[in-house]
Amino acid sequence: MDKVLGIDIGGTSIKVGLFTPKGELLEERKIPTPALIDDDAFAVVTSGLEKIVAAHDSTSDDVIAIGLDIPGPVADDGTVGFLPNIQLDPEGLVHAITAKYPHASIAFVNDANAAALGEMWAGVARGASSFVLIALGTGVGAGVVVNGRLVAGAFGAGGEIGHITVNPSETLTCGCGRKGCLEQYASATGIVRLYLEECERRGVTPVKVEHATDTLSVFRALAAGDDCAKIAIDQMCEYLAQAMAQVSCVVDPQMYLLGGGVAGAFATFAPRLRERFLVHALPTCKNVAIEAASLGNQAAMYGCAYEALRLYDASKKR
Repeated sequence: MDKVLGIDIGGTSIKVGLFTPKGELLEERKIPTPALIDDDAFAVVTSGLEKIVAAHDSTSDDVIAIGLDIPGPVADDGTVGFLPNIQLDPEGLVHAITAKYPHASIAFVNDANAAALGEMWAGVARGASSFVLIALGTGVGAGVVVNGRLVAGAFGAGGEIGHITVNPSETLTCGCGRKGCLEQYASATGIVRLYLEECERRGVTPVKVEHATDTLSVFRALAAGDDCAKIAIDQMCEYLAQAMAQVSCVVDPQMYLLGGGVAGAFATFAPRLRERFLVHALPTCKNVAIEAASLGNQAAMYGCAYEALRLYDASKKR
């Protein structure tokens, strides 16, 4: 029976989902991996894939499509761009997987785009023709779907809303080399930075922050009535709303979905975000829904499988 693999690639592990072509998740496994840059590392991946496939009485011949996501730009033709945040040899990994699964269609997808496709296939965006999924994590990215198709762009930068300029007066430099990008305020690192800076400005002692992306402590401080946390989250919502209003002028989606680690606190900041969006949005765009994504950290895995299956189906029609 036909099977599809969706592979969510991280810096120290991969999440693998085995699916039916109808989108039913049969099993999910997390496989620790070294940096995916040599044959030994690739063998860890292919061995893990073989085990999950075999556990369902299947062989490599049953796998018709394999999708992989990466934290970087992927153009419409599947070309992978610069990968600043992960050690990965995409061509080497694909070669190793193809050697084990010669009959499978292989697809690379940007991680935020994959999450959007996953929500469209099996999540809250099912049936939506145009929407934007915004992933708020260590960075900020988005998956843009228009008329049921993902918009990756000619150079793979479609959806890189984390690098929309929202504060031209910013003096700190973003990881992209520019200043005032949304990612500097709405990412996990940005929220923690805003909180600590406000505490320093006021001369108050912040709550204990475990690490640079520890937004959980900031949101707990907010719940406890911490004024500095409130100001930080208000700033995050202000800049995110500005960027969303700009995106609406170009894409005009019927829905925004918020995903990623920061979105775990969506219920806490959603009212403020919606309020600020209404301030900045073009009047004709103000009725857009702003909701939480539904598949959590499985969304990208679903989306990888979906895109690979789409390519497989397209190849059969030629």
